Amino acid sequence: MMTVNEQINQEFVLPFFSVIVTTYNRCILLKRALDSLIAQTETNWEAIIIDDGSTDNTADLIKPYLESGNKINYIYQENAGYAMSKNTGIFLSNGKFITFLDSDDEYAPTHLEGRKLILMNNPGIEFLHGGINIIGSQYVTDRFDYGKMVPLSECEIGGTFFIKKEVAISFNGFKKMPLGSDGDFFDRINNAGVIVMKTSIPTYIYHHENVDSITNTLRFKHEEVQEIP
Repeated sequence: MMTVNEQINQEFVLPFFSVIVTTYNRCILLKRALDSLIAQTETNWEAIIIDDGSTDNTADLIKPYLESGNKINYIYQENAGYAMSKNTGIFLSNGKFITFLDSDDEYAPTHLEGRKLILMNNPGIEFLHGGINIIGSQYVTDRFDYGKMVPLSECEIGGTFFIKKEVAISFNGFKKMPLGSDGDFFDRINNAGVIVMKTSIPTYIYHHENVDSITNTLRFKHEEVQEIP
């Protein structure tokens, strides 16, 4: 049995991971993402759900998760976009490392446990990325040319990022742009001499079969514009 002081100290121990979940009108898909987080074999985490102005039943869906006893916080904000939602989560986080879970994606059960093992075995690492299982199309819109498709294997997927909080803060998070905020963030990190490591263990499950994904939506808009005489 723990003493009172031990209980108090335990309550104030900061989580190893802050998982930032951004969502916008993804009520149907969000449950899968949150269930995969709850099912993690690693339990030393907090989650911050940033609802970017949803008008569906997102708030009702989330209620049971907030009452479940897990360290999950819910923030509703006026619609500001994908990158700015991530930034809201970054500045509210308490964990040693910040990571992400897009509302239409999911984690394999050992995702956080495996990444923690890598980080503990390599204490100098400030930024860890990679390791993805792609469901659906293997191609995505080129962030430099919306009319071109490039292999996802050549892109940086923000959901796989694990970054020390102080590093994320020092870079002021992500820049607001229609597409490519993850790639831009990675480029700035990489060019600044941050200690970066890449893993190939594919425990981040990236769903790219959804027609309303950001990259698919931009591609469709570009095609519609191209069809106008």
